[in-house]
Amino acid sequence: MDRDLLYVLNKLYDQDSYRKFEENLIDEEFNKVKKVILNDFNNNPITKELEEGISATNISNTLSGITNLYSFIGFEAGTDPISPIRMLLEKSSYRILRKKRNATATVIFEIPTAADIFLVTPMPWATGRSWAKGIESGISGLGYYLKVTKNSRSGLGIQTPTQKRQNVKFQNKPYISQLINKFNLELKKINRLIV
Repeated sequence: MDRDLLYVLNKLYDQDSYRKFEENLIDEEFNKVKKVILNDFNNNPITKELEEGISATNISNTLSGITNLYSFIGFEAGTDPISPIRMLLEKSSYRILRKKRNATATVIFEIPTAADIFLVTPMPWATGRSWAKGIESGISGLGYYLKVTKNSRSGLGIQTPTQKRQNVKFQNKPYISQLINKFNLELKKINRLIV
């Protein structure tokens, strides 16, 4: 960096008003991005379907309309599988690192990774697996699903030992990984706004 430019930038960085302007700009842009991501998450058909519980229709088109995700995955009736994801997204934050020596600032964003979200979304019947990851990679057993209320965790259906349907398959959908990738791409743009 040119020495004269560095001198000017250092003088600028010494100004409280400039730092305040920069902090306000970052805060405004970060909150805008965070709001968009939360909105995308809240309005995703998978999120909406799971929030509706056993009364939901299969608006995510993952199960050929046979049942809904809440029942197929086997969540305990009355549980909320979505809140752990939303809490992680809402906790997203940032901090600003300033380096006076070369008059630069970097914003460090603290957002969940897809792996973080997969850790807080265990399958109700297989704790080593994530239902959120399964949405993206597939969940087996749709041919064995039967709508009954007796002995059902969710109150709507069970998996039977014998196959009930042929040629039906869970339809994988982009979900968490795509959302976090978008979050990261949007946040990179914020770092370009500052010196």
